Amino acid sequence: MAKNADQQLAQNKKARHDYHILETIEAGIVLTGTEIKSVRAGRIQLKDGYAQIRNGEAWLINVHIAPFEQGNIWNQNPTRTRKLLLKKRELTQLTNDLKGSGMTLVPLKVYLKNGFAKVLIGLAKGKHDYDKRETIKRREQERDIKRQLKNYR
Repeated sequence: MAKNADQQLAQNKKARHDYHILETIEAGIVLTGTEIKSVRAGRIQLKDGYAQIRNGEAWLINVHIAPFEQGNIWNQNPTRTRKLLLKKRELTQLTNDLKGSGMTLVPLKVYLKNGFAKVLIGLAKGKHDYDKRETIKRREQERDIKRQLKNYR
């Protein structure tokens, strides 16, 4: 594997099912020593996580990073709030996008980039049930078309 290649560690598949992702932003995560070891081992869950902007800072909330087995007393709370590293311009843009619009920030995936843990957060708007059914119906139709084209050849 190339030295600068991104190594994906976790993905939130349910996010694309439950939300319309309008925009994505890459952010760094502030982690302790034992947390980064667990993340590199792939022991992270994004399922119920979300991001929030408070006092001009972005925070990752309710993301579960399993305790490191050899961490002993240095292990942190698995679902603690973690700070996200974003540029001031990105923070102001996200703050303006989130104001009174029914939007939320959802973590989509966590990966290593040049040895640093990064999270891809998406500016998302919730889907209704009929939107979810429409997506499933469209996916099944595309599968049927591909299957018929494959049999036709």
